[in-house]
Amino acid sequence: MTTRLNRRPRPLFILSILLILSTLPTMAQVGNRPPLRPNPYTELPLGAIRPQGWLHEMLQRQKTGMTGQLDKLYPLVMNQRNGWLGGDGDQWERGPYWIDGLVPLAYILNDKELIDKARPWIEWALKSQQPDGHFGPTTDYPHERGIQRNNSRDWWPKMVMLKVLKQYYSATRDERVIRLMTNYFRYQLQELPKKPLDHWTFWARYRGGDNLQVVYWLYNHTGDKFLLDLAELIHKQTFDYTGEFLKGEMLTKNGSIHCVNLAQGFKEPLIYYQHHPEQKYVDASRKGLTDLRKFNGMAHGLYGGDEALHGNNPTQGSEFCSAVEMMFSLESMLNITGDVAYADQLEKIAFNALPTQATDDYMGRQYFQQANQVMLTRHIRNFDVNHSGTDVCMGLLTGYPCCTSNMHQGWPKFVQNLWYVAGTPGSREQGIAALVYAPSTVRATVAGGTQVTIEEKTTYPFGEIIQFTLTMDRNSRPTAFPFHLRIPAWCKKASIRVNGQPFRESEGNRIVVLNRTWKSGDVVELRLPMHVFRNEWYENSVSVERGPLTYALKMGEETSTVKNDKDPIEYGAEYVEVRPTTPWNYGLVELDKTPLEQAAQVTAKETVAAYPWNVENAPSEIRLKARRIPSWKLYNDMTGPMPYSRTYGLETASETEDIILIPYGCTTLRIAQFPMVR
Repeated sequence: MTTRLNRRPRPLFILSILLILSTLPTMAQVGNRPPLRPNPYTELPLGAIRPQGWLHEMLQRQKTGMTGQLDKLYPLVMNQRNGWLGGDGDQWERGPYWIDGLVPLAYILNDKELIDKARPWIEWALKSQQPDGHFGPTTDYPHERGIQRNNSRDWWPKMVMLKVLKQYYSATRDERVIRLMTNYFRYQLQELPKKPLDHWTFWARYRGGDNLQVVYWLYNHTGDKFLLDLAELIHKQTFDYTGEFLKGEMLTKNGSIHCVNLAQGFKEPLIYYQHHPEQKYVDASRKGLTDLRKFNGMAHGLYGGDEALHGNNPTQGSEFCSAVEMMFSLESMLNITGDVAYADQLEKIAFNALPTQATDDYMGRQYFQQANQVMLTRHIRNFDVNHSGTDVCMGLLTGYPCCTSNMHQGWPKFVQNLWYVAGTPGSREQGIAALVYAPSTVRATVAGGTQVTIEEKTTYPFGEIIQFTLTMDRNSRPTAFPFHLRIPAWCKKASIRVNGQPFRESEGNRIVVLNRTWKSGDVVELRLPMHVFRNEWYENSVSVERGPLTYALKMGEETSTVKNDKDPIEYGAEYVEVRPTTPWNYGLVELDKTPLEQAAQVTAKETVAAYPWNVENAPSEIRLKARRIPSWKLYNDMTGPMPYSRTYGLETASETEDIILIPYGCTTLRIAQFPMVR
C-alpha cells in the first residue's frame, strides 16, 4: 500500500532513496543550440527520474509481463531471425517498437536483466552501419498485409530505431550513437532528394516528425550545420500538419487520416517551430487539439480511430498505438511550449485510456478500446478495419499485432516526462519543473551545479495532495533556484504550502514558479482540490469527471478464455472475451436544479492499492441517480444508437436507481458517456 501523506518522512527510507539515486545520471543537460529557439524546459537524462508507489508497480508489471518477455511470447518476430538482429526475418517496425519501450523501462528501473535483453538489438544496430551511412537490415521482407513489399532501405523503421538510440545515449553517453547518427543523417541528406520519405511506403511521410526531432537533438550535441539543411528537407517532405490543422477540414472528415499517423505526426509543427518560431505553428497545434476533441474526441482522452479517423460515437474504437504515440507527441510538445493544455491532455490519456487497454498482469492487450464498451467478444463491429472480429478482445495478438510491439513505451516515457530542467541548462538560473504528477523521485542539477533530490509523495491522480521533499547534496549550501509547478485547467484554486506555512494560491491553467532559497528538508505541499464536473460529447451525452479522471459505470463481468481455431497462429492461440452480468443501459437523471457536484456522492478509500487499476482496487467511486432506458439495447455486441440527451417523451424506467461510477482506467466493461433523461 502507498504511504499515507500525513506521515513524516522516515529517515531510513530517505537514506535508502539517496543511496539509490547516488548512482543516477547527473550529466550536464544539453539545451537548444542557436539558431534553434530556447525551450522553456529540457528533458532530464534517462534514469534521473525513478517511479514510486503505484507507478513503480506499473513498470514492475511491465517487466514481468509482456514488455520483459516479448521475445518468448512472440517468437515469430522477436527472435534471432529478426532483421534488426542480422537475420532474414522481419525487418520492419516491430522489433524497434519493442525496444523503444524496453530501453527506457530497463534504465528507469536500472534492471540488469532488461538492459541485457535490449543490448543485442542496440549493438547490432550500432554495428550495422554501411560505408554509405545507411544502417539497419539489408534483406527485404514481405509485409504480411500484402499491401506492398517492404524495402530494407525504407526510411520509416529507422525512425523508430533512432528514437531508441537517442534514449540509449541519454542513459549511457555511448559516443557510437553520435557517430552513427551523423553518418546516417549525411546519407539521408544525400538520398532524400532522389528517394523522398514516401518513396517506398507512405508511413515515413506522415511520421517524419520523429526523424526531425532526432535531427535537432543531434544538432544540439554536435553543432553540425548540415543537420539544419537536412531538417528543412525532412520538414518539406513530411505531411503538412500545420496547413491541415489551420484549414480545419481534415479533422472533420471520417477516414481522412490513419489514427496512428495522426498521433505521431501531431508534434511535427512544434518540433519544426524550434527552428522557425512563427506563431502559425503554435496556433496550428492548439487548433488541431481543439478540433480533434470537438469532432472525434471521447471521454477517455483519445479519439475515434479504428484505424482511420472515425468520429466521436463512443462505440468507435481507439487504437492502443494511438494512445502511446499521442502521449509521446504531447510529451514532446510540452517541453517546447510549457503549455498546460498538453500536460492536461497527457494526464487524461495516461490515467484513463492507457491502463484499461492492457490486462492487469500486462500479458494481454486490446487493439481497440471503446468509451462505451459493454462486451468484449469476437464480432464484426462498425470499425473502419476489422480483423476477424477480435479487435476488442484481450489477447497477445488480437486485432492486429502492431500494438503488441508498440504498447510498451507508454508508462516508461510518461515517467521520463514527469520532471524537466527549467530554464537554460547550465545557467545560474537553472531550476526544476514538475509539470506532470505521479509518485516519483528525481535527481537533478540546479543553479549551475548544485545537486538536488526531490521525492514526490502522492496518490495522485486519485488524491489531491502532492508533497515534495527536497534534499541537497551533503556539502551543498542553501541554494536559490526556481521550482515550477503546473496547476491543471480543471483545478479552480490550488494552494501551495512550504514547510507547513501558506505560500501561495493560484487559479488553474497556469504554471506557478516558486522562487526562493532552498535547503535540505524543505517540504512543498501542493493541494489540487478535485471537484466533480461534466463534459458534453456525442448526441449531448455526458461524462462525469473529477480532477484528471473520467468515471465510468461499474459493471459485473464474466470472463472466458477462447481457443483461437479460426485464425493463423500469428494472430494468437487464444483470446479473452468478457460479457456483462449487470445492466448497462442507464441514463443519468437530468439535474436542472441541483448541480452535478452537489448531487454526486464521492467516496474514497483511505489507502490506494499498489495496483489500483481494476474494479476490485478502484480507489474511489461516485454515486449518482439514473434510470434504465429500455429502448437502448445491444447492437452487434455494442451499445445501440445513443439516445439523444433530453429527448422529449423518451421511455425510461419509472423508478430511479443509484448507480456506482469508478475511475475509467479501472474498468473493462463500462459506460463512460451517458445519455441524460428526465
